[in-house]
Amino acid sequence: MTPGPLGLLLAAGAGTRMGRPKALVRDASGVPWVALGCRMLRAAGCGEVVVVLGAEADTALALVPPDARVVVAHDWALGMSASLRAGLGFAESTDAAAVLVSLVDLPELPPSVGRRVLDRAGPDLASALVRAVFGGRPGHPVLIGRAHWAAVAESVSGDAGANAYLGRHGVVAVECGDLTAGRDRDR
Repeated sequence: MTPGPLGLLLAAGAGTRMGRPKALVRDASGVPWVALGCRMLRAAGCGEVVVVLGAEADTALALVPPDARVVVAHDWALGMSASLRAGLGFAESTDAAAVLVSLVDLPELPPSVGRRVLDRAGPDLASALVRAVFGGRPGHPVLIGRAHWAAVAESVSGDAGANAYLGRHGVVAVECGDLTAGRDRDR
């Protein structure tokens, strides 16, 4: 059996527009966004989930569900690229065929979006590049097969994430606007 995807929740940023790290934010009922992100990834089909922390990592660690792993991106201030590199570095130590990457500031993202992205990948997860789009606008989650990890880690810089790499390497866009708006929360 081919190993399934590893859920990768990026939650390392300082959340300057939010006024605090988004890894510390809770929804109206008190549930941490980081827990909601982990739940979504598991319900979408990820057997294991890793959360990448950075800003105020020691405080945020208490909000991570006990069944999730944690990686700290010590260079988190460099932007999303640092978080992604840290997560992909952790993934290399696993037998996962792919990572399903999501962001902590998408607390309302339903698991159906992640499942749709995974379903579109087909049986060869290791070479997959699939991303959710919302009304044609690129979003998350993004499925990155193991065959791409090293090149993605090398190509990312700043706060841009893997967008340029995905565009150059034929990412498959999966429309998910019928499931949710897919907008991140900044305030």
